[in-house]
Amino acid sequence: MAEAANGTSTGPVRVDSWIWSVRLTKTRSQAGTACRAGHVQVNGERVKAAHHVKVGDEVRLRLDGRERIVKVVTLLRKRVGAPVAVEAYIDNSPPPPARADVLAAGVRDRGLGRPTKRDRREMERLRGLSESRRAAG
Repeated sequence: MAEAANGTSTGPVRVDSWIWSVRLTKTRSQAGTACRAGHVQVNGERVKAAHHVKVGDEVRLRLDGRERIVKVVTLLRKRVGAPVAVEAYIDNSPPPPARADVLAAGVRDRGLGRPTKRDRREMERLRGLSESRRAAG
């Protein structure tokens, strides 16, 4: 009965349900969509949403341009509070990029309209894309 109260489980747990339960995604449907798109791997293999996870499995999730690498410590079937959810896995993810780095590239003032060709080339130069486009073109 104590297991049901805190959401832990001894039986098999679906990977999409576990990802949602430990708050790696905001919704369960978002977790299922990530599985269908091939953005979820368990122990190095792409898996479907119905794949069962076990304690000790390594789960890799690509979401919003960031890769999360976590090791399963506790199986959770139901969504729990954030403090409990953090204890259910060991986070081996690389640190997220600095917020200033993400926002600095390509921000334009409102009301300026579409960028001109010169503006676009300047933005690409700032992002570092001009070198790769010349080599590809």
